[in-house]
Amino acid sequence: MRRIFFLLTALAALLASAQTHYEGTIAVGGKAGMSLSRVNFNPTVQQAMLPGMTVGAMFRYIEEKNYGLVAELNVIQRGWKEAFDESDYNYSHRLTYLELPIMTHIFFGNQRVKGFFNLGPEINVMLGDGIKSNFSYQDAAGLDYFINDNRHIEQMTLKVKNKLDYGICGGAGMELNLNPKHSLLLEGRFYYGLTDVFPNHKTDIFSSSNSMTITVTLGYMFRLK
Repeated sequence: MRRIFFLLTALAALLASAQTHYEGTIAVGGKAGMSLSRVNFNPTVQQAMLPGMTVGAMFRYIEEKNYGLVAELNVIQRGWKEAFDESDYNYSHRLTYLELPIMTHIFFGNQRVKGFFNLGPEINVMLGDGIKSNFSYQDAAGLDYFINDNRHIEQMTLKVKNKLDYGICGGAGMELNLNPKHSLLLEGRFYYGLTDVFPNHKTDIFSSSNSMTITVTLGYMFRLK
C-alpha cells in the first residue's frame, strides 16, 4: 500500500507540472459535511462507525477538457465507537486531524451538470483527541460486563503513537454550475490510512490500527480564471 501512496504522489506531481503547457481554469471554494469513521484493529475490536464533521477549503486547477488537479486543506474528525451488545455502555475516541489531500480530478458531462472522480494521496496531522464515555473505562477490567464478554479493552486506554498519518483517498460526485463563475458540488469520499494510530511492535496488543473514513460533503466553488 505504501508503494501505491508514493505512486499516486508522483502522478499528482506529474499532472501539476504538465499543467504549465495549457490554458486552464482556476477555482477556489469551501466545503462542509459529515464523516463516518472506524479504526481497523488487528486483533478485531467490536465497534460501530463514529459520526463526525469535516470542513475546509478547496483549490482546483482544470486543464484540457476532462481532467485537472484538486488540493484541499480540511479539518476532519475521525476515530471509533465501541459496540456494546445489549448494554447501556458508551465509549468513543475521537481524533481530530488537519488533512491535506492532493488528487487527480477527472470529470465528464455538459456545461450545466458534471460528474467527477477524485483520487490521490493524503497527509494528516493530528490536532487533538478526546474520549467520551459513560463508565470508568480505565477500570473496565474489573467490570462484570467485560469479564464475561471476553473482549479486548486495551484500546480504551492506549495513547496515540503516530500523530502524522498518510493514506489514499478517492471519491465521486456531481457538480452543478449555477453560472460561469459559481458552482455547487456534492461528493462522497473514502479514506484508507496507511499509518497505525497506536503502537504496533511485536510486544504490543495490536499489530495494526489504521483509520478508515467515509465523508459526504457539500461544496461551493468560485471560478477565478
